[in-house]
Amino acid sequence: MVNYIQHLLKKASSIKDALIKLDALAKDAILFIIDDLGKLQGSLTDGDVRRGLLNGVQINENVTKILQTNPKFILKSNYDLQEIIDLRSENYKVFPVLDDDGIIINVVNFRLIKSYLPLDAVIMAGGKGTRLRPLTNDVPKPLLPVGDKTIMEHNVDRLVEFGIDDFWFSVNYLGEKIKKFFGSGKEKNLSINYVWEDTPLGTIGAISKIDNLKHADVLVTNSDILTNLDYEQFYLDFKRSNADLSIASIPYNVNIPYAVLEKDEDATITGFKEKPTYTYYSNGGIYLMKKSVLGLIPKNTFYNATDLIEKLLSLNKKVVSFSLEGYWLDVGKHDDYKKAQIDINKIKF
Repeated sequence: MVNYIQHLLKKASSIKDALIKLDALAKDAILFIIDDLGKLQGSLTDGDVRRGLLNGVQINENVTKILQTNPKFILKSNYDLQEIIDLRSENYKVFPVLDDDGIIINVVNFRLIKSYLPLDAVIMAGGKGTRLRPLTNDVPKPLLPVGDKTIMEHNVDRLVEFGIDDFWFSVNYLGEKIKKFFGSGKEKNLSINYVWEDTPLGTIGAISKIDNLKHADVLVTNSDILTNLDYEQFYLDFKRSNADLSIASIPYNVNIPYAVLEKDEDATITGFKEKPTYTYYSNGGIYLMKKSVLGLIPKNTFYNATDLIEKLLSLNKKVVSFSLEGYWLDVGKHDDYKKAQIDINKIKF
């Protein structure tokens, strides 16, 4: 979704102007014709130009002579993932995203991204990373390098790959360095907002300071996780289950090296399992939730994600888990950081 402006052409342009831009776009050769305000007027491909010229239209004539007036598009404020899946399955590779005034604010390109999820992403990046000292004495943990990127860059780039472009970074310790590193996101056509924790607010408390989320659902993740989680499948499972909150969970297998006896209440043996393996699921620090859930988080109060989960359960709200079968690593300790440096070249994203 970088440089989406290259797909835009003003309606006062000539067909020759269009050909020059189409040639530069190569594999992504489609233009969206706009008026002076940036409103979508139509689309134009090499095929449209070719048909127009064969029908006698001259190369110096206006593009409006040959544009398609009913192009596919989505509204940023009102779309669901099924629309995206349908467009993808119908082989629409490139299409514009409009605001409520019909102005193009983005262009989705499925050659560059996997999906376009209707989510805000909140990345919790305010921790001090004390277990990684002295590495974090002058560098915030999210900016520690792993391979050719920082930990947090791996997170952001993975989310961008699934079309998320509305970000909120919760920062505290050395937060100015994180803001300087990522900036506003404008260069990558992202919207990055910063939530400052004057005092530590736990693993989710800072979200209480956000009052202008753009979507009905929110993804919250710790900034020190490396994962190749399929965020589209995570989101589809969340929507199918109609959950209030979903937790990405990490399966752990525990191998028992001995036979495990099974017995009833009076200690009578009823059976046994020879060297069984038990699977347990742990909290992976990545959550999807309805925006309405965030109203349960107290303002400016130290509050952890586990506190929110317990609150939802006490209210009989639906909390589900999504088993993360791919790669996941919490870069919390020196051993984890060393492992990340080894694993990063082997992870299949």
